Amino acid sequence: MAGDPYSELGVSRTASADDIQKAFRKLAKELHPDRNPNNKAAEDRFKRVSAAFDLLKDPDKRKKYDAGQMDADGRETYRSGFGGGGGFGGGSSQGYGGGARGSFDGIDLDDIFDIFGSGGGRRQGFNPGGGFGAQAQKGGDLRLKLDIDLMDTIAGNTRRVQLTDGRTLDVSIPKGARDGQTLRLKGQGAPSPNGRGPHGDALVELVLKPHGVFRVEGNDLHMDLYVSIPDAVLGGKVQAPTPDGPVNVTIAKGSNSGAILRLKGRGGYDAKSGARGDLFAHVVLALPDTLDDDFVAYAEDWRKQAPYAPTHPAMKRK
Repeated sequence: MAGDPYSELGVSRTASADDIQKAFRKLAKELHPDRNPNNKAAEDRFKRVSAAFDLLKDPDKRKKYDAGQMDADGRETYRSGFGGGGGFGGGSSQGYGGGARGSFDGIDLDDIFDIFGSGGGRRQGFNPGGGFGAQAQKGGDLRLKLDIDLMDTIAGNTRRVQLTDGRTLDVSIPKGARDGQTLRLKGQGAPSPNGRGPHGDALVELVLKPHGVFRVEGNDLHMDLYVSIPDAVLGGKVQAPTPDGPVNVTIAKGSNSGAILRLKGRGGYDAKSGARGDLFAHVVLALPDTLDDDFVAYAEDWRKQAPYAPTHPAMKRK
């Protein structure tokens, strides 16, 4: 037998519809099974509060109850006291325990249960009209990491991955993918725990492997371009690597380490604009692996003459 619905909600008999709704919201958050797992007392109180609100939110039912024409279980008293199965907890289509309704009129359950995150109340199977376990539950998400190469981000690619449950999936890596970006594969996660809801999703975090030549900076790429001393002194054409293959670039006469050459449109791929960034080649003077006698003699003579003293560029500006 249900208690007095006004007492269940903690409101007076003169309470307005708004006051009744506010009281229900507050109690629903406090008593919801997601917040009180394995607490039978809280679950029972939650049912009574839900049923009390179900009765009092209906102006016609509330009027009959106040007039003594309906009891606290929602049964009309002139029906020999047995009612028509309409009590809350007695199988009424309007009550908590036995009907098919999935929401209370005037109450957004997603708003009430947002404290549990992403509709957590429904995830646990709460159905105001169908009891616990009646709601579909979505399966959990599966998370994994996928190593990708620089060229995957420039040209796009498809990589096969193995999920933790043993399944394999082909993952399409879009052009312009970034390190740390997460791809969501809808419906490829764990199955519904109660078999009634959809699968979860597979969340694939992309991890960009370091490249041996190129460094990623936004949509641009940077690299060290090793240049021989004769080419740096005299100028000329040298071959430079790019993601699209080697190209010839011009080294100006008297180039020094730190000089930067810009190769337009040879960088990374910008997913927003659909354009390529640039490749910046930083000149680095390089000695041969083996120094012959003539070269060593020339360097010794040069040092004796001491024609100049190397200085950091920042010092030259002082």
